[in-house]
Amino acid sequence: MATSKQQEGMKNAHLHELLVDGLKDMLGAERQLLKGLKKMSKAAQSETLKEAFDTHYQQTENQIERLKEVFSNLGITARGKKCKAMEGLLEEADEIAEEFEDSPEVLDAALITAAQKVEHYEIASYGCLVTFSDLMGHSEAAAILKEILAEEKETDELLTEIAMGEANVSAGAEK
Repeated sequence: MATSKQQEGMKNAHLHELLVDGLKDMLGAERQLLKGLKKMSKAAQSETLKEAFDTHYQQTENQIERLKEVFSNLGITARGKKCKAMEGLLEEADEIAEEFEDSPEVLDAALITAAQKVEHYEIASYGCLVTFSDLMGHSEAAAILKEILAEEKETDELLTEIAMGEANVSAGAEK
C-alpha cells in the first residue's frame, strides 16, 4: 500500500503530465492559429477587423516564444503537438468564410464568430494551465501563462467591440 507521501507524488506526477500535455497542445494550437489568422485577415472586409487579426497574429508569435520560455522554465523541450480542437475551429472558420464570401455585410460578423470560438478555447485552455502551474508551485510559468491568458481575454473583448460597433450592425443592415 502506498504511503500518503507516495500518493502525493503520484498525484503531482499526473498533474505534471497534464500540464505538459496542455502546454504541448497550446504550442501546437498557437502555431496552427498563425495560418488561420492570415486567412481571416485576408477575408475580412473591415479595416478594423483586418487590423485586429494582424495585431493578434503578432501577439500569437510572441505567445509562442513565451510558451517556449515556460517549457524552458520547467526543464522540458518545447515541442508542440497537433491540436485537434484548433484544427476543427480553423476548419469551421474556413467554412464560414466560404459560406458568406458573397455577402460582405455578413462576412465580418461570421469571421468574428469563428475567431471568438478560437479565443474561448484558448481562454479555457490557458486558464487550466495557470491553475495547474499554480498548484504545482511553478510561479514563473504561471506568471507567463497569466499574461497570455490576459491577452486572449483582451482579444475576445476587442472582437466583441468590433462586432457590436460595426460588423453585426452591417450584417443586420444587409438587404
